[in-house]
Amino acid sequence: MEKKEETPKRRARRNYEIRNKVEREQATKQFNTRLSRESHEKICTFLKEHGISKVELIFAGYEALQNQYGPKKQNNK
Repeated sequence: MEKKEETPKRRARRNYEIRNKVEREQATKQFNTRLSRESHEKICTFLKEHGISKVELIFAGYEALQNQYGPKKQNNK
């Protein structure tokens, strides 16, 4: 496999990543999940049709689960 040509833009991007690697790792995290291709396509199509970002989907799901599980835990105390 042949390496891509070294350009000023590629060099600058690589230097930026090296300088900011730790800061970027601390600022963002990922949910490494696997979905079937069919499920992924359905979700992406739905999000695109309604102008919803994947981040908005995650937060909405998180809030819905908090509402679903939060009150039950509080009632059991």
